[in-house]
Amino acid sequence: MPFCSNCGAAAEGRYCPKCGSVMNATGSGPTAGSASYGPATGAAAATAGMSENVAGALCYLLGLITGILFLVIAPYNQNRNVRFHAFQSIFFNIAMIVAWIAFAVTGTILAHVPILGWIIDLLLWAALSIGALIIWLVLMFKAYNNSRLFLPVIGPMAEKQASA
Repeated sequence: MPFCSNCGAAAEGRYCPKCGSVMNATGSGPTAGSASYGPATGAAAATAGMSENVAGALCYLLGLITGILFLVIAPYNQNRNVRFHAFQSIFFNIAMIVAWIAFAVTGTILAHVPILGWIIDLLLWAALSIGALIIWLVLMFKAYNNSRLFLPVIGPMAEKQASA
């Protein structure tokens, strides 16, 4: 496989997919007379896509929606790291939906206790919402910085699914 002499990435075809340089006839690097050492335009730039860390962070952005999207979109569903973040995003959001349903049932039961039940219900909802927000932000931050945060039960399940 030929490699780009400009950035060292594996390259097939006329353009380097990483830096966009025009490859010479042997496919070993940019051509001497080409002025295109910068990003390519047109179809070559469209195949480059976004970087792995951005795709991993975006898996968490809209929860189930972006998690499923990155499992369906072609260049990203073959990347193990992006698949891990997509599955962890899906499993995390499913766990939050289940927790919110459980707290809704608990809140309905506690509503029969006049004041103490309402206070406990409010504290439970606040703790769940703030906790979910903090975990969501940390997951996006870690994914953007090319590291993985394995959530206790969800992380190993996501790793297993990403490896399959």
